[in-house]
Amino acid sequence: MELHDYLAILRKRWLSILLVTLVAAGAGLGLSLAATPQYTASTQLYVSVQGGATSSDLLQGANYSRQQVTSYTQMVKSPLVLQPVVDELDLDVSARELAGRVSASSPLNTSLITIQVTDVDPATAARVADTVAAEFSAVISELETPADGGASTVKVSTVRPAAEPQAPSSPNTKLNVALGLVAGLVVGIGVAILRSVLDTRVRTAQDVAQVTDAAVIATVGYDDDADAHPLIVHSSPQSERAEALRRLRTNLQFLDLADRPRSIVCTSSVPGEGKSTTAINLAITLADAGARVALVDADLRRPSVAQYMGLEGSAGLTTVLIGKAGLADVVQPWGEADLHVLTSGVVPPNPSELLGSSAMSRLLDQLSAEYDHVVIDAPPLLPVTDAAILAKISGGAIVIAGAQKIHRDQLRESMGALETVGARVLGVVLNGQKRAQGDAYAYYNYRADEAAPAAPKDQDPSGPVEVRRTA
Repeated sequence: MELHDYLAILRKRWLSILLVTLVAAGAGLGLSLAATPQYTASTQLYVSVQGGATSSDLLQGANYSRQQVTSYTQMVKSPLVLQPVVDELDLDVSARELAGRVSASSPLNTSLITIQVTDVDPATAARVADTVAAEFSAVISELETPADGGASTVKVSTVRPAAEPQAPSSPNTKLNVALGLVAGLVVGIGVAILRSVLDTRVRTAQDVAQVTDAAVIATVGYDDDADAHPLIVHSSPQSERAEALRRLRTNLQFLDLADRPRSIVCTSSVPGEGKSTTAINLAITLADAGARVALVDADLRRPSVAQYMGLEGSAGLTTVLIGKAGLADVVQPWGEADLHVLTSGVVPPNPSELLGSSAMSRLLDQLSAEYDHVVIDAPPLLPVTDAAILAKISGGAIVIAGAQKIHRDQLRESMGALETVGARVLGVVLNGQKRAQGDAYAYYNYRADEAAPAAPKDQDPSGPVEVRRTA
């Protein structure tokens, strides 16, 4: 994936990323409000070595105290120091539990020790901190007393007694909310990218290119009103979808000029990708261009051409294949152009056998001889083998790929089914692609100018127009 791919994901998933970010920030705020406030009081001690009359003795004593400070900080949390604190203050905790609320640290290269105590009550935190400091001083003084008696060589002095904290040290609401925002943003972006990577649905021509070398010969945009107007070329000839289907017609006319297919199978991988409406509209556009076109409904399992086009469907392809009627008896004209429709007829119990029979081959030869183009609506490739059989005996197949309805693995399997039988794939039509906002071409809205001057009333709009030349 390139940078623009990531940016496209962010633009597409911005709402979910924002939602995850806000939820994480809200969780940080909620945890902060639900948590019990904790107060931290601190006191600071100074460790020095007593004795020494010369500067050399004093320097050695200072170095010794700095070396010992590291060990002393570990002793602050020892039972030897904390148990007397528990007993003196009559705390309702053990020395081990109190150690979890006490911490000690020493700045680098200093003889200072900072003791911190955390408690839900600020006064208790300060009192415990001062008591821990006093007990620690006593323990160090006792440990550093020479064996033969005398004064301790190490002195621990309190340089900053504990003060009662005025504000809780935790929870830090601002920090928790900020961390929630950052974590939510990272998680939201990560989930969005992961969803995009794991989403194998075909959405764009680039997705098709990852599956097959067959060219995308047309991209038909998404229209939420498509089901209500399936014959878009007839009902709304200036619409975006109608223009895309006319581009499909144009692209087909440029395929293999020396060996242009006369019979074309329209199929898909699974039901619901728009193969039937594409086949019908393609046939209409070819007829509108002046060609003599035959549309054959060869989906003998779920025929739909007769219903879409308002024709009689009880007699048609199956009637011809079983010899009950001739082609001229059941083919029906449609529209004002030279378009003839052969509906499916009665649904048979053996569609694959009929479509793969010699009678079907002869019928296709007859249609190809009588018409400029034969458009065949075939069943989907994955559920049944009918379309692969028809593609083998026809001039080639157009595979309709429903954007966001089919996965790349399904399209790959469909193309493999056609390759297995040696069928010719003319191209892929990406149907129902949703365009990003601002990604529309200008000519999609290129319409007749309503403000253009009308022809004079006494002039026939369809008649010749006199061109006057000026000197």
